Amino acid sequence: MRRAEIEKQNRYLLERQRQFRLAADIVADAWMAFPEVWAIAVIGSVAKPLWKEVPRFREFRREGVEVWHECGDLDLAVWIESQRRLGELRQAGVRALRQAYEAGAGMSVVGHELDVFLIEPASDRYLGRLCSFNQCPKGKRDCLVPGCGETPFNKRIAEFKPRADLLAPAAHAMLYRRDAGRLRSALDLPAIDEGLLP
Repeated sequence: MRRAEIEKQNRYLLERQRQFRLAADIVADAWMAFPEVWAIAVIGSVAKPLWKEVPRFREFRREGVEVWHECGDLDLAVWIESQRRLGELRQAGVRALRQAYEAGAGMSVVGHELDVFLIEPASDRYLGRLCSFNQCPKGKRDCLVPGCGETPFNKRIAEFKPRADLLAPAAHAMLYRRDAGRLRSALDLPAIDEGLLP
């Protein structure tokens, strides 16, 4: 495999993380208007400096070539005091992403690429996920999971149990807290050491 191909893939993976971080800022700005939203944090791989690994892509995997980790979606934790307006919350995030894209914000992230973990503020208890479907229930196989949609737009995932460290990145990747306002931009989260770039 040619070095130029590896460098191109690495640039793409770094750019994809940057786009997800920009999307996190856009969605956080939209959701700060909801009084029931207590806090918003980036979690998952978008919150951390990327690391090298042999990816799932066949041509890289076959030759054992390591590239930066692929961010597949944007994981957000949202501490929310009421789930009454989850459908409106979903719409506001999707609308903000679409408007930013149409305005030329430099990112192409869509609503179904958000994986939003709903968290109870007082206890940090996992409540479910924000459903990406435009109606609840949608009549899809996902909607058949027990408990899914009991609270509209609160998605349940079969046999999902949150890891104990699910919220660990929130300590340094909190974007917003109602009692403090906007804390940081996701674009300012730790990135890879520029000295590691080819």
